[in-house]
Amino acid sequence: MDMELAGAELKSVLNRLRRAQGQISGVIRMIEEGRDCEDVITQLAAASRALDRAGFAIIATGLQQCVTDAESGRKNGEDVEQMRARLEKLFLSLA
Repeated sequence: MDMELAGAELKSVLNRLRRAQGQISGVIRMIEEGRDCEDVITQLAAASRALDRAGFAIIATGLQQCVTDAESGRKNGEDVEQMRARLEKLFLSLA
């Protein structure tokens, strides 16, 4: 499935991913420094939320594009049910 993110959506997703990248780097540094477990877990949870939100934005965009593709009757011969099944699998992989 090809997916294109619009300018604002792309910027938002990239910002979330960069934030998560920074948080994960922070977690690694905290572990290496022997920091408090609660602080490490708090930072790890924040990184996880950032990744979840980025994934949701990508999935939501994919859903919108698939609906548009289904309505226009294209998608490389793939029917609506096949698209739905693939998107369901992707969505559940985030759960």
